[in-house]
Amino acid sequence: MTKTNAQRMLDAAGIKYETVSYEVDEDDLSGTHAAEVSGIDPDMMFKTLVAKNERGEYLVFCIPVGCELDLKKCAAAAGCKSASMIHVRDLLSVTGYIRGGCSPVGMKKRFPTFIDEAAELYDMIYVSAGMRGLQMKVKTTELASFTGAKIADLTAR
Repeated sequence: MTKTNAQRMLDAAGIKYETVSYEVDEDDLSGTHAAEVSGIDPDMMFKTLVAKNERGEYLVFCIPVGCELDLKKCAAAAGCKSASMIHVRDLLSVTGYIRGGCSPVGMKKRFPTFIDEAAELYDMIYVSAGMRGLQMKVKTTELASFTGAKIADLTAR
């Protein structure tokens, strides 16, 4: 199997990871469905979401798949006035990834990245490996360090 850009970048950085593949259901691209069919604890699987601040700068947020992003908390974590989700149609051109396969690793450009504090509960978390149906299990601290991510409270509780 050909490696994704995210996998190649982690390989080049010497960061160990495990991959888990699962059958994609085009009718249900939710992270909770992905966790269910892959046998992964949904609290340990993180989805990658992209937003823009009031200046049009892109921001990347990784949160547990069963949670919702709190845009006010995200703006506060990013030190900006506001944040809003980008349109799904813009995801590929901005990140190089499609919905359901967006990884915090290996985007077209490096954007400010934030990981929800729930990740600190686990030594390792799962994030997309850069394509639908493929997850990477990586050490939380190594993922945060590699992406330059800040850990913050990002979800609506």
